[in-house]
Amino acid sequence: MKIGVIADDFTGASDIANTLAKGVEPEGGLRTAQFPGIPTTPAEKEIEAGVISLKSRTAPIEEAVADSLRALRWLADQGCRQFIFKYCSTFDSTAEGNIGPVAEALAQELGAQKVVFCPAFPATGRTIYYGHLFVLCKLLHESGMENHPLTPMTDANIRRWLQYQTEEAVGLVPIDTVKQGSEAIAAALRNVDERFVIGDAISDEDLLAWGEALKDAKLISGGSGIALGLPRNFLREASSKSTGSLFTGAAGPAAILAGSCSGATRGQIHVHAESHPSFAIDVPGVMSGDVTTQTLLDFFKAHPGQAPLAYSSGSPDDVRAIQNQFGQEAVANRLDNLFAETARELVQTGYKRLVVAGGETSGAVAKAVSEALGSPAMSIGPEIDPGVPVLSVGKIEPIAMALKSGNFGAQDFFAKALRMMEAGR
Repeated sequence: MKIGVIADDFTGASDIANTLAKGVEPEGGLRTAQFPGIPTTPAEKEIEAGVISLKSRTAPIEEAVADSLRALRWLADQGCRQFIFKYCSTFDSTAEGNIGPVAEALAQELGAQKVVFCPAFPATGRTIYYGHLFVLCKLLHESGMENHPLTPMTDANIRRWLQYQTEEAVGLVPIDTVKQGSEAIAAALRNVDERFVIGDAISDEDLLAWGEALKDAKLISGGSGIALGLPRNFLREASSKSTGSLFTGAAGPAAILAGSCSGATRGQIHVHAESHPSFAIDVPGVMSGDVTTQTLLDFFKAHPGQAPLAYSSGSPDDVRAIQNQFGQEAVANRLDNLFAETARELVQTGYKRLVVAGGETSGAVAKAVSEALGSPAMSIGPEIDPGVPVLSVGKIEPIAMALKSGNFGAQDFFAKALRMMEAGR
């Protein structure tokens, strides 16, 4: 391996795996695999970029740090020369969150003197301008992320937000410098006093300049966009040759599971439910035991070939009311287990296509499916929408999955994902 990624959730891991596999023209990308959790055996030798999916975004700080270091050491054992700590393009964390402590631990382990923090992903409207994170035309704390049930983002100034989480001083390479190109960026990094540095970026061209400037960096942190220009640094070496991704398609029974309460996912649920069977999961019923895995299985099996959708989603007020009644962690754990067990049963009974919405939901499902198929590595297929690829799991009779972050994807994402899974590319 050449590049190793430690991702703090599963959909984020798919996002950056897609970026590394796709790369940019004319060079293309790297042979990339995603792993649900830290592998216990060596990776296949042909893999050039390995992405480890953790569930560390909302874990206790000590657990997040320990898991991230274990992932780093496994990736280092595979020969990785450059490492990325990947978090969400909306910098999902709290003021007491995990991004700062994990970055500190990784930097210390690697002896990294400067660490860039750049969550920008312009293709999905996430940009950083003088250290402030925007979602489309809105500041982060006015974008709806201020209502996130687990990681409410109430300040768009990510330089200040990161400073809450770390004892390291936090600097900035502003957009004026970035627009001057990679050499100017590299010079600015050499000259700033701070070890942690926020990197402005408002376009893909900015990210490509960052990629060239960071070609020798041991540790980089950010969203998937920061990886855009990294593959070509290695592909220019004789040791790497882009082969692209090959996905021949997966036909067969399909199901959609949505466990996100983001505005984008709620819109996608509404669009899909207008013309497909849908089942709204009653959360109090889940907590009481009245709604079970068998309930969902019965629904899916009653609607073969109709792209059925089972979802747990609601407005911020609805979510808060449920959390206040049953407890935030208890609700999250029960729903994750419900989705995971449902996915496991679906795969074991012959389902070939699964679409999953929501970071925590996707993590639980991906782990359950990988265990059911005995396949720790997931290969990267075609991109459905920016940041969301098709994943192929299993070698003998692979199934196709799409793991979608709550805020990603077009309004017709669910139906589009199932079509692309069947068609292949």
